[in-house]
Amino acid sequence: MTPADPKLLANIRIVLTRTSHPGNIGAAARAMKTMGLGQLVLVDPAIFPNSQADAMASGAADLLAQARVCASLAEALADTTLALGVSARRRDIVAEVLTPPEASIRLLTEAQAGPVALVFGNETSGLSNEELSLCQGLVTIAANPEYSSLNLAAAVQVLSYEVRQTWLDHASWPQPEMDAATGEEIEKFYAHLETALAELEFLNPGSPGKLMLKLRRLFARTRLAKEEVNILRGILTAAQEAKQGTNGARNHGAE
Repeated sequence: MTPADPKLLANIRIVLTRTSHPGNIGAAARAMKTMGLGQLVLVDPAIFPNSQADAMASGAADLLAQARVCASLAEALADTTLALGVSARRRDIVAEVLTPPEASIRLLTEAQAGPVALVFGNETSGLSNEELSLCQGLVTIAANPEYSSLNLAAAVQVLSYEVRQTWLDHASWPQPEMDAATGEEIEKFYAHLETALAELEFLNPGSPGKLMLKLRRLFARTRLAKEEVNILRGILTAAQEAKQGTNGARNHGAE
């Protein structure tokens, strides 16, 4: 069987967030390279670059040299159409929970259209709820329930292996079902939504966090297409303009 297009693997990004130990970054790079993955993105690493990372990378030092460092997870995912967070714990904030084989199929299917990502959290605390809110799904590894804590690089190895095996097993892939919005487009929508709700006096601008988190959960239950984001933002703009028009009419009447 002829394997699928190598460009699919090139569109799969491994994102490590707030990594504490530079050795784990190097070991993760080595795990990636053994499975043919080359896109490594680091979000606010504690120490990088570092000689310990280079030593643990062994023959994958080129991945470290090419790694992109971002200040935030939103920046790292801005151009992706699908991001899956990896965590041992189920979280209510993410609607869909996938096994590694299911995640691999989803990633490779979506990679036909553009960049996709697997997101790994800090070694001690994992992914925060805020970080998971930027993901469209959650991947859990079926580890021993009495001791489910995997080393970061080991988790990267497990997922990278699953991606490669799934890629090798498929000569062709169905086209993605939708023209999905990118991470940047989704975040701009959430920012617009928060502003509009504050202007409409539905949201307390002093403490928007809880409501916005619930709204993120609501929209996370269904992935948004580019066209749908444009429609929703158009509705928000119309509501803002109507509110401004009402206020203008009131002010005019008072004069």
